Amino acid sequence: MNTQTTPSPSPTAPRPEVGLVRAFLDYLRIECGLAENTCLAYRRDLSLFTAYLDENDLDLPALSPADVEGFVHDLRSGDLAVASVARALAAVRMFCRYLVLERVLRLDPSASIDSPKKWNRLPVVLSDEAVAKLLDAPDTAQDVHAPRDRAMLMMLYATGMRAGELVGLRLSDINANLGVLRVLGKGSKERIIPIARQALVSALDYIENYRPLLITTDEPDHVFLSRTGRPLIREDIYRIVRKYIHRACIKGKVSPHTLRHSFATQLLARGADLRSVQEMLGHSDISTTQIYTHVDAARLKAVHKQFHPRG
Repeated sequence: MNTQTTPSPSPTAPRPEVGLVRAFLDYLRIECGLAENTCLAYRRDLSLFTAYLDENDLDLPALSPADVEGFVHDLRSGDLAVASVARALAAVRMFCRYLVLERVLRLDPSASIDSPKKWNRLPVVLSDEAVAKLLDAPDTAQDVHAPRDRAMLMMLYATGMRAGELVGLRLSDINANLGVLRVLGKGSKERIIPIARQALVSALDYIENYRPLLITTDEPDHVFLSRTGRPLIREDIYRIVRKYIHRACIKGKVSPHTLRHSFATQLLARGADLRSVQEMLGHSDISTTQIYTHVDAARLKAVHKQFHPRG
């Protein structure tokens, strides 16, 4: 008795855009020198885009502005934050430009699409009182790592560094004589930031008196180390900031980036020029820095409303 086995169906061949996305990410990483975290963000956003193309049976070579608009509308209907939609559209735009460069597309279908306003809400900033409470929260009586944590908090507030930049800071990046830091930012762009004396003193105290206690075998070059002697990662910074926000009884959603927002807002409120703040923050576009002028204006309006008899 002959039995015939039914051949199993061949797996569906991957859509061509999957390989193009992979090539695009390699291009960003190798040719453009973008940071790994940035490439990961592009990959996440483009995975949403390719899924949309697949669900709607759309082909990249025939992509139209209406197709890109449909993708944006799909994201908006999914209750994503406006900033997330804007970021995803920016990733699609970069991808489309790459496809034009590679002659997959003749014209960029995303060029005419309006970006949703990214800053629909002003960034949260801490008051002077809240900052003081946060910086005083690390206590050596409660935590042996308080000197390290205080130095990190003061460094974030005094320089406006991102969490990822703080964990990447190395001993050789601190010039105590000049009172400046060398920071490696997004896209491996280097910038120099002045550091306030009080924050510098706190950092040097940690480096000289407490950091040696964390070193195990091989001495790392990173400034801030974990209790096991390894360099900290971004998630560690977020966890440590949240711990002291809770300890200081500060309400609201506060993250390391809140200290960056507070740094920029305080500088502008005290008369710093916008270009200098842009350089210290490492913003490639000054329009990103201009949001902090709106933050200060909103703060003044709130004060006026509270205290003026006709407010």
